[in-house]
Amino acid sequence: MSARIHDDRTCALGEGPLWHPERGQLFWFDILGKRMLCDDGRDWQFDEHVSAAGWIDADHLLIASETALFRFNLATGARKNLHALEADIPENRSNDGRADPWGGFWIGTMRKEDPTGGGAIYRFYKGELRQLFPGLAITNAICFAPDRSIAYWADTAPSKIYRVALDDDGWPAGDAALFLDLEPEGLNPDGSVVAADGTHLNAQWGATRVARYGADGGLIESIDMPASQVTCPAFGGPDMTTLFCTSAYCDLTAAQRDADPHAGKTFAIETDITGLPEHQVRL
Repeated sequence: MSARIHDDRTCALGEGPLWHPERGQLFWFDILGKRMLCDDGRDWQFDEHVSAAGWIDADHLLIASETALFRFNLATGARKNLHALEADIPENRSNDGRADPWGGFWIGTMRKEDPTGGGAIYRFYKGELRQLFPGLAITNAICFAPDRSIAYWADTAPSKIYRVALDDDGWPAGDAALFLDLEPEGLNPDGSVVAADGTHLNAQWGATRVARYGADGGLIESIDMPASQVTCPAFGGPDMTTLFCTSAYCDLTAAQRDADPHAGKTFAIETDITGLPEHQVRL
């Protein structure tokens, strides 16, 4: 498997790739650039940080910004706020997020500067925004097992990915448990996606790879990427076997950027792994 450049527009902090199953298009974000991009060449500029999305229908996305969850019309650019998101904490912004199998939307927050535990993970479901896991530094890796039994999430700062059982309505059923401790290897877990076979694919910041783990946490393979700071994977394409991955150039010195010329671009790789369509957000 060899990754190619899917889109050569560079992002300071690329994140949140979403393959829209009805449109057959990839959307993603440049969080620090306050914009959303699409692989049809369009991009949308916002006046605040935006980081993640779920699809509502062919024409609308649910987008997470630093202050709100809002409905966004892709044709007109019209925005309708649905719920505030830590709007009273100006030092915070949203980060990783994904729709769940019930049509809810999980979203993580973090400090804009010096992330040291001021973030949390929330679930937006049937009009309610409920905080699930507080006291986190850098929220990432939100994804769900194919059988709907488990949610995964990470706190990048301590290099740990967790798992939590879910009840019949998609809420956590008990405390989260450690799934992967990557600290001994010096690895930084960023975004994740779960494949149809239940394997867990995690982009690892600074490691030039997406690592694939079994449901038991054992490493299956390492998928090389053309940039060091890869941020989040997503499956897409007509048969859901294309693995997309965003990346970032922030925090690199000029010399490091020269040595990492594809930093910030978005990549694609044809795999022998099948993904699942992203779940539809149901409002």
